[in-house]
Amino acid sequence: MPGFEKRILGLKKPTVLTTAQLNTPIGPMLAGLTDEGLALLEFTDPERLTAQLLATKRWLGCTVEDGTHLLLEQLATELDEYFEGRREAFTIPLVLAGTSFERDAWGALQAIPYGETRSYAEQARSIGRAKAVRAVGRANGRNRLAIVVPCHRVIASGGRLCGYSGGLWRKQYLIELESHHAPGDAAQAAACCS
Repeated sequence: MPGFEKRILGLKKPTVLTTAQLNTPIGPMLAGLTDEGLALLEFTDPERLTAQLLATKRWLGCTVEDGTHLLLEQLATELDEYFEGRREAFTIPLVLAGTSFERDAWGALQAIPYGETRSYAEQARSIGRAKAVRAVGRANGRNRLAIVVPCHRVIASGGRLCGYSGGLWRKQYLIELESHHAPGDAAQAAACCS
């Protein structure tokens, strides 16, 4: 139901998703931007990227074009600052294209403070769906805005790393990066996973 999906997002016309590759310390990422904001930020691992790009196209009803976009420089700057430990929150506008449950789960991800982690169960409780732990995990897996919508901050209840489509080594890197630069208490909260 393309009309319904567009009403959810508030988009009034067909969208062009402009894509460009960005290099990061943990590998290249593909950014997808519309005039409304960042709609895709995914590692370029082929098995993951193809599915995420198709899902973005389906939700937005858009065409995809390689090129440059006005928001690309802002995204590149914010990512550089994040990896240098100088940015805790992203300000680039986001296009969160998904079901209402997915958007709730992604909102809970954005509420996890920099340098801290939460369990999937804690994330499910935070959206008022305590029994939906597996559904929250699936929603996190459908997150198409890696790093910016920080699903890397979610861990298993016992403190073990699990469930990161970018690879557990990347999840470990991001948690350690944030715990190293986080203020006092936040750094201790993330240390559980090191």
